Parts: sequence; C-alpha cells; structure tokens
Amino acid sequence: MFDISIQGAYPPILTFQTRIDPMITSAQMRAARALLGLDQKTLAQRAGVSVPTIQRMEASQGQVRGVIESLTRVIDALDSAGVELLAEGVPSTGEGRGVRLKHADGAGPDLETPAEAERKSE
Repeated sequence: MFDISIQGAYPPILTFQTRIDPMITSAQMRAARALLGLDQKTLAQRAGVSVPTIQRMEASQGQVRGVIESLTRVIDALDSAGVELLAEGVPSTGEGRGVRLKHADGAGPDLETPAEAERKSE
C-alpha cells in the first residue's frame, strides 16, 4: 500500500491509499503456481475465480489478459501464498529463494525466444 497525499496542505486535503498491482505474464503465473505446488483448481479456489479463468490467463501470450478484478484476485492469492512477483528490471525485496530470467525476452544464450520458436513452427 502506498499513502498518497497532496503536498503543502496541512492537514492534507486529500489522502487515500492505493495498491499498485504488478502486471503478470502467463509464464510468471505458471511459474508461481509451480513454486507453490498448486494446481489450477487450487489457485482458482484461493483466488475466488473459476478454473477456466485460470486456464485462459495461463494460455495468454505475454501479459495475462482478462478481467482486472479476476487478475487482481489471482495476484493477491499468489502474494498471500508467499510469491513475490517481479517486474522487469525491478530488484527483489524478498528474502526467500526464487528464480528469475536473466534476459527480458525470456531467452538465454542457448535458447530461442518464444517468438522465434513460433516462427519456426509456421
């Protein structure tokens, strides 16, 4: 949570709290679920969404697409289960073990990017 208020006003004339949710990719969502040892059904139950919603989100290419409220519920469920979702170039503030891609495109020196693999299959 972040407290936001108008500076220079005393007392502040506007104060509210907002939560800035990270964007999540389908690969992050599958990886988070795997780290927690959750199947799609269990994540759906914890997030209060349907299994087909989880399946659609995980089938998205790149950023997860879907209803913002459902996405927020999934992110909150993963967060409360102990997963820290990281955006590109953002350092981790957590203390637990984890994994992260070295390259923003998801490819290592010996791996092709998902886009390259898709072009080859066409």
